[in-house]
Amino acid sequence: MSKEKAYADKVALHQSTGVAEIENVAYNAIFAKSFSRNEQKKLGCGALAVFLMIVLSLCTVLKPYLGPLPILKLRVPVDSGVYMLTVEDTMSSSFEQKKEDLSRYQPIVAEKEVIKETKIMCNVSERRSDFCEVDGDVRIQANSSTIFAVSSSQTGIPEPAGNDSWAIRPYARKGDKAAMGSVNQLWVKSFAGHEEAAPQCTLNHSVPAIVFSTGGYTGNNFHEFTDTLIPLFITSRQFNGEVQFVVTDYKAFWVNKYQVILKHLSRYEIINMDKDHQIHCFPRVVVGLKCHKELSIDPSKSPNGYSMLDFTEFLRSSYSLKRGTVTRIGDRGHKKPRLLIISRKRTRSFMNVGEIAKMARRLGYKVAVAEATSNLSQFAQDVNSCDVLMGVHGAGLTNMIFLPANAILIQIVPFGLDWLATYDFGKPALDMNIRYLEYKIKEEESSLIQQYPSDHAVFRDPPSVHKYDWQAFRALYLDNQNVKLDVRRFKATLLKAIELFHQ
Repeated sequence: MSKEKAYADKVALHQSTGVAEIENVAYNAIFAKSFSRNEQKKLGCGALAVFLMIVLSLCTVLKPYLGPLPILKLRVPVDSGVYMLTVEDTMSSSFEQKKEDLSRYQPIVAEKEVIKETKIMCNVSERRSDFCEVDGDVRIQANSSTIFAVSSSQTGIPEPAGNDSWAIRPYARKGDKAAMGSVNQLWVKSFAGHEEAAPQCTLNHSVPAIVFSTGGYTGNNFHEFTDTLIPLFITSRQFNGEVQFVVTDYKAFWVNKYQVILKHLSRYEIINMDKDHQIHCFPRVVVGLKCHKELSIDPSKSPNGYSMLDFTEFLRSSYSLKRGTVTRIGDRGHKKPRLLIISRKRTRSFMNVGEIAKMARRLGYKVAVAEATSNLSQFAQDVNSCDVLMGVHGAGLTNMIFLPANAILIQIVPFGLDWLATYDFGKPALDMNIRYLEYKIKEEESSLIQQYPSDHAVFRDPPSVHKYDWQAFRALYLDNQNVKLDVRRFKATLLKAIELFHQ
């Protein structure tokens, strides 16, 4: 190819490219010249409007096939300071409604609401005792004999003031006016409203409390167990020692006498409600003691099904008693049944105890005669070492609670006391797995024969005396009667005990 032709082709290519560029510039110039500035703006708006119409048309067509939008809810728990964000599927009527719903759940600072609720359950329908159980914020104002059950709201909106109250005498013999006359009356009051208006705590406790009285017939061994210690076991054993005792009508001698039992039921020092001036606050309080029947327990009404067998086992453990059950003749070298005769010095005493002991030894018993003492730990050991316990109806027989299982109780029943003997000791003995025998004396074995003829109503109709005047009945048959056993007649009872011992 010659240089002239190559140059010519190059010039032709350049010219064709320039023509194209000139044509583009000319087209843009023509377009710009065809529309003014306002006309261009109108054209853009129209295009946007067309686009929006297309979008809305698509939404209308596809709406039946779209699911609901998720709505966010902010939940504020009552018992926690943690705020939880959750998702809830909720149907809305329109897209605008969905927008409104979403706008309501913007980040906010929620006020925490704390409500303290205290529950009160009072039972005044039981035959033996009244009691209240209070759970929540409970405050004991000792010097006012008042227990406050406080319910309050911290939202700034006070609740209606509560005015419910219960009067409780916390001793388990409510039908006995003589006993209850020496028992302090306590008030259980509900308090609803501003917490600050209630008595303010000076001592806070983390364990429940049980409030009871050591008034009534305290000082009598029988009543100390049936009216206080057994009901205290029923009420407190479920807490396994993690419970505080609060005592009204406080008797120091009673606390000292039964400190072994008390320390095995509670790990805390007793609060003397009569002299204490603190405001004690507890998460739970029981006011009064639960009681079922005389010197025994009804498992169907007891927490965890506790029975009298559980109570006697508890006593053996508390006092470290060695014998859980009797050892029969011939077992482990035990040759003679051991008989303990409980003597009395004042009323219902044996007038011929030496003669009785002598005859029992001839029958093959190893005999001991003793009076129940205030040294309970030692006397519990003495009773537990016996196979047969014998005594006239009275508080001393209460010590049968320390006997080993399958031991034998012989109750000497003074004249006129048949029903009382069975009720106080006969039936309870069976609940303790103790075999029971009783010997009912005749007129000639009673000291009353020296005061009244054999045909007197005192001998012929004892219930008539009790029917009209309990105090007269007590004075006659309990306080002024001693017994002189006919040992030849009584021999059959001792032989029966030996027979049971072999079984």
